[in-house]
Amino acid sequence: MLQYILECIGFQLLFLIIYDVFLRRETFFQWNRIYLIGTFLVSILLPFIKIDLFKTTIATTNYPTYFQGVVLNEVVLKAKNSNVWILSWEQTILFLGMLVALFIFIYKLYQLHQLKNNGTVRYLNDFTRIIIQNSEIAFSFFKSIFIGDKIIAQNHKAIIEHEMVHIRQGHSYDLIFFEFMRIVAWFNPLVYVYQNRIAEVHEFIADAAVAKTHKKEQYQLLLTQVFRTKDISFINPFFKSSLIKKRIVMLQKSKSKKALGLKYALVVPAFLAILFYTSCETDSKVVDEEIEVITITEQQKRIIEVSDIRNPTPEEKIKIDHFMNDFKDLESNTTYLLRDSKGASIEMKTSASGSVANMDIKKNQSNEIIEIQEQKTNYNKSDIDIPFSVIENPPVFPGCENAADKRACFQEKIFKHISKNFNYPIDAQEKGIQGKVYVNFVINEDGVITRTKMRGPDKSLEEEAARIIGKLPKMTPGLQRGRAVNVPFSIPITFKLQ
Repeated sequence: MLQYILECIGFQLLFLIIYDVFLRRETFFQWNRIYLIGTFLVSILLPFIKIDLFKTTIATTNYPTYFQGVVLNEVVLKAKNSNVWILSWEQTILFLGMLVALFIFIYKLYQLHQLKNNGTVRYLNDFTRIIIQNSEIAFSFFKSIFIGDKIIAQNHKAIIEHEMVHIRQGHSYDLIFFEFMRIVAWFNPLVYVYQNRIAEVHEFIADAAVAKTHKKEQYQLLLTQVFRTKDISFINPFFKSSLIKKRIVMLQKSKSKKALGLKYALVVPAFLAILFYTSCETDSKVVDEEIEVITITEQQKRIIEVSDIRNPTPEEKIKIDHFMNDFKDLESNTTYLLRDSKGASIEMKTSASGSVANMDIKKNQSNEIIEIQEQKTNYNKSDIDIPFSVIENPPVFPGCENAADKRACFQEKIFKHISKNFNYPIDAQEKGIQGKVYVNFVINEDGVITRTKMRGPDKSLEEEAARIIGKLPKMTPGLQRGRAVNVPFSIPITFKLQ
């Protein structure tokens, strides 16, 4: 939501800069009215518009969702009081501001209602005239013209014609629209600027229409008189001192040449630039990917795909490291095949001696030889991690000692433990934060939980997941070839609000 608000404000600022610098001083008043209303509406919709032609993928590296021995089933935790609407402090400020703005709007309507009740109402063919006693005000609101009796005593024909332009062209609808936007987006200063600009254009439009039938000199003289008016933002006041000078300047200004209308084309590159920005997508690239596993005779052959063996990317190097760490069962013979899209491949074989050897270099489709030296890396057997999914005897959760399927019993107990012990963080509820936390931990040779790691959408959810895992009881360690080993285990925990 915050990003959407900032994007809207940014787009509106760009459109207003174009208007103030290039368009505001021109006499294309109707076009300026369309521009102001159109760009405001477009700025609200643009963050949702994505054009395939401009679509660009922004690749970012994310923590992997594939962990050692991952459990395919996830635990979904729902907040116990998720049906209660809890407002964050940001939401509280937002709605309080909207409430204050609404009260101000209602008070303005009340002022108009009181003026009408205290005035002399006369219903004419095209409008309703409301004469206010002992007053010099003059303004219109929809099909009603409020005018002071002191103005009636003078030559007020030009004023009535001026206000009729507002009525015929529906200028009050424009102002009411921005008034509602001031309620919804009271925090956005550009809404007030837009409303000010559109009210200014309304006066220019009405002045230009009246000046066609009245001598400009007499009309300008009328404008120089500073009268009193109501300070209501969504009415069209005839006498507004802050606009008098601008209206006189615009009346004296020669009509803009049609060629200057090409200035409106400036909005096209701005519009395209915004579309390019909104069409960009963030694609979280997972470093660890599912690895293809096939069986060749009595050996397991595991395949890693990379773009170029000679120059793997940093992400691919991480992928290779994770891959080797996941499957380095040094008690058996395993073949690892590293290959790329160009046809080059390297075979790496592990043996029971605890080394990676026999890096056989093969030729690619162009018969090109890849020069890579043979490597041998020794591992400390006490550091061996055997994934939960492949270990011969998995860790035994207390209560699963006599279970026929100890893996299934282990997972069931884990699910029950998480569901029983979780508490949805209050601050996450208040902020409306939910999502999936990937938890990875190791059950060591003594059956104790160690090396707990997690990755989620918010620190509070990660901390809650760590707290739950930290309460797991001591277990019977997993066995491989009769020896106690470290067993990594992973599980996704989904925190969900209704």
